[in-house]
Amino acid sequence: MAKHKTHYEDCDVLVVGGGMAGTGATFEARHWGRDMKIICVEKANIDRSGAVAQGLYAINCYMGMQWGENQPEDHVRYARNDLMGMVREDLGYDMARHVDSTVHMFDEWGLPMMKNEKTGRYLREGKWQIMIHGESYKPIVAEAAKKSADKIYNRIMITHLLMDEAQENRVGGAVGFNMRTGDFHVFRSKTVIVAAGGASHIFKPRAVGEGMGRTWYAPWSNGSAYALPIAVGAKMTQMENRIVLCRFKDGYGPVGAYFLHLKTYTQNANGENYEKKWYDQTKELVGEYIDHHPTPTCLRNHAFIQETIAGGGPIHMVTTEAFQDPHLETVGWENFLGMTVGQAVVWASQNIDPKYTNPELTTSEPYVMGSHATCSGAWVSGPEDLSPPEYFWGYNRMLTIDGLFGAGDTVGGSAHKFSSGSFTEGRLAAKAAVKYIEDKKAEGIKVTDKQCEDFKVAIFKPLETYQVAQNEITGGTVSPSYISPIQGLQRLQRIMDEYVGGIATNYMTNGNMLKRGLELLAWLEEDLEKVGAEDLHQLMRAWELKHRALTSQCVTEHTMFREETRWPGYYYRGDHMKLDDDNWHCLTVSRRDPKTGKFSLEKVPVYHIVDENEKRKAS
Repeated sequence: MAKHKTHYEDCDVLVVGGGMAGTGATFEARHWGRDMKIICVEKANIDRSGAVAQGLYAINCYMGMQWGENQPEDHVRYARNDLMGMVREDLGYDMARHVDSTVHMFDEWGLPMMKNEKTGRYLREGKWQIMIHGESYKPIVAEAAKKSADKIYNRIMITHLLMDEAQENRVGGAVGFNMRTGDFHVFRSKTVIVAAGGASHIFKPRAVGEGMGRTWYAPWSNGSAYALPIAVGAKMTQMENRIVLCRFKDGYGPVGAYFLHLKTYTQNANGENYEKKWYDQTKELVGEYIDHHPTPTCLRNHAFIQETIAGGGPIHMVTTEAFQDPHLETVGWENFLGMTVGQAVVWASQNIDPKYTNPELTTSEPYVMGSHATCSGAWVSGPEDLSPPEYFWGYNRMLTIDGLFGAGDTVGGSAHKFSSGSFTEGRLAAKAAVKYIEDKKAEGIKVTDKQCEDFKVAIFKPLETYQVAQNEITGGTVSPSYISPIQGLQRLQRIMDEYVGGIATNYMTNGNMLKRGLELLAWLEEDLEKVGAEDLHQLMRAWELKHRALTSQCVTEHTMFREETRWPGYYYRGDHMKLDDDNWHCLTVSRRDPKTGKFSLEKVPVYHIVDENEKRKAS
């Protein structure tokens, strides 16, 4: 271990992850904590990291309150509708009432915003989306964080949270390693804001091998947002609520701008509108939710999946009409060239010009991304002016561990934040973290050298395992003594795919399959003690895999606990096919005991704060 130099850094606010939520947290922490030491640690490079790394051509969450376009209440109703009733309305409202100020800052910082020539307002793509020239989105936002932090550490992967040894259930910092130098980094901190990435590639993707890293949307988000808090016993919520995305085939290019701005639509292989064909069958499953406007995303997916199973595929997006307009054609291409160039390359390689050929769509493998359209993530305290007692314990966005805060993908129950909402949530978490310190809640934290050294041994163990065992292999890559990260990842993806509702089963699972999945995940966890890494890059892959595996256990436990199909089109419980509001109109909360590794789950009431408040006012 001596060859891995140890660096100690003591700080007040430690931000883990430099994506949109992390940059928001770093920026806001400086505003409130003028004299505090603020550190941000990023696995990649903050200029090009997180879900917005390649660029983004719309800001998907903007109220437009200054023009009376939308109010926070409207956004809460929208998210609640899309998630079939299951959201933390206090968190959604809190984000929505602040998000416009975030977007206005982006405008001031030089993000090129598209304007409506007639009204002078931001150009709307849809009810919540505004159009931007977003190739440089992340570097612009990263600049604000770089000016705010005492130090930004790039290329350091955080693997574990440190816990205070003087007071139970209080955070004490985090540890990780530099993927370029192999140095070990200890960050002892009064507060920690986890703003890391959600979990992609825990299910087997449609694009495998080299293609796995070529698809759009955060392929390197490996579940650290969840694994870090789960490992120390923080409560999690809605981890069953994975998202399946409708995407352009093979590049996973997003469809939002096409549907909303170009006014394209979908049809089956025979040129029919297939969605209405599945209305009666969907109504049987979910009741009146199918009649809501807009139609919940999962129910549109459901029609897509059922039509494909019934032999109506492939499903196409009709682009040939919109692309006859030269302006819309330009917007259509720019949308990809500034955001997901891989999709444009795929079309070129397959001789698809969307002006003359309607491209195919597909449904993705499931992702667990708390800032996108799912509600998965940590169970956090809401703001004191909005939250009912069960949802509030002192500091906004604080997890069930004192001094540990979350933002972006980390926070459960607050869907449809996307980039602007994640940045905003980072700001909210940072403001609360600073107050926590000012209220003297972080006094006397004790983190011993032993705790740090134990983690150091664990972190670098895969390098030792490989070093010792590599000589046993005379050819090939299969070893009797270790498993490589890619082998472990492929095994994890197969387990999740086949037992927990992935593409292999058309998103179908049941209690018995989930039980078997948990058995296989437990054996995988055992085998990951013998993961081997030949270099520092593979060491990163090993820890990404460990974080994905822990996240996957939590997802599977939650999916088994909720005995209904709340989101057909995201997954199906074959043994409980119908949505069951009588028994399951509630949030699910889990906790993994750090000593035993066993999960316990409970139901927590879901409060419809927005409309209840209005009913009270009316009476």
